[in-house]
Amino acid sequence: MACGTRTDLGLLALRLGTGGVLIAHGTQKLFGWFGGRGLKGAAAGMHAMGFRPGLPNALMAGLGEAGGGALLALGAATPAGGAAAIGAMAAAVEVHRPKGFFNSTGGYEYPAFLGLAAAGLAVTGPGRYSVDHATGNRLNSPGILVGAFALSAAAAAEVLRRRTRVVAAQAAAEQEKAEAEAAVAELP
Repeated sequence: MACGTRTDLGLLALRLGTGGVLIAHGTQKLFGWFGGRGLKGAAAGMHAMGFRPGLPNALMAGLGEAGGGALLALGAATPAGGAAAIGAMAAAVEVHRPKGFFNSTGGYEYPAFLGLAAAGLAVTGPGRYSVDHATGNRLNSPGILVGAFALSAAAAAEVLRRRTRVVAAQAAAEQEKAEAEAAVAELP
């Protein structure tokens, strides 16, 4: 088997595996498939995690995962698919970051790996067995790669900036409540 063929088959396997996992996670959020909570449940979860408003954030997370995963699996507009998945995984990494690295403790190991795999595929390209290859790589160019990554990074940074403000406000309110309760407890 020629090296090019092995590489193309390896990229196909990575695309199908990574894309399939992302599709499954996204459709859990969007449609409640595979034991997911659906859009309403995902919106409530996003709201509780500090992503406000919950519904648009849940919709964008689900589309980033399912849509990015579908593009990666097909090898269609591979840079855009990878960038969408990376953006969604950046938020997931931030949510899990306080619990450390390892998935076994609720850490960010799993979303970081999915994001890294999506980034690797977006940068490397989909290989010969892909829609991009069949269409002359019109949507798999260096310009699209740079643009998609820049847009994804800007969007993820803004979403995380907003979440950080919400989480900080929640922590301040909880601290204020605890101090008020302590003050009342000290009264004679």
